[in-house]
Amino acid sequence: MAESNQLARFEQMVLPHLDAAYNLARWLTRNGHDAEDLVQEAYLRAFKFFGGFHGEDGRAWLLTIVRNCCYTWLKQNRRNELMAEPEEAEEIEDLKLNPEAALIQNVDHELLRHALDELPVEYREVLILRELEGFSYKEIADVANLPIGTVMSRLARARRRLQQCMTDRAEKGA
Repeated sequence: MAESNQLARFEQMVLPHLDAAYNLARWLTRNGHDAEDLVQEAYLRAFKFFGGFHGEDGRAWLLTIVRNCCYTWLKQNRRNELMAEPEEAEEIEDLKLNPEAALIQNVDHELLRHALDELPVEYREVLILRELEGFSYKEIADVANLPIGTVMSRLARARRRLQQCMTDRAEKGA
């Protein structure tokens, strides 16, 4: 009886977030097949350890597991894609218009996808969690196990790089 209750709770709290899990894994790995495998692995881990989950937000918990699976896989298979440059303090410009919102509205989605693919994985991660999954800065900090200030600076840098990449591609006519 307890097992069936736990299974029902898992199905209610975790299974509805399959699309978000795949979305995050796809953007981190930049490959649909790898993302499918990693989401499957993450769900198996989530199910295995679900008895120890006592929170209310199954989505954030699951995406933390997906993120960890992806980073482990990236370290084993694509170490060179992990951010090599140090995060240094930069002055962050106050942008009047959110670059992603403007670009998504005005630019071809394929061009945007290529620009996102060019971002370092740590920048793609926070950008996807914030802009596509709608996570708050605090939720991103929890999922990525980062201080909130780091989340904010990575988002600012990611937005700036994305904007620059889109500008460069548009100028080249790519």
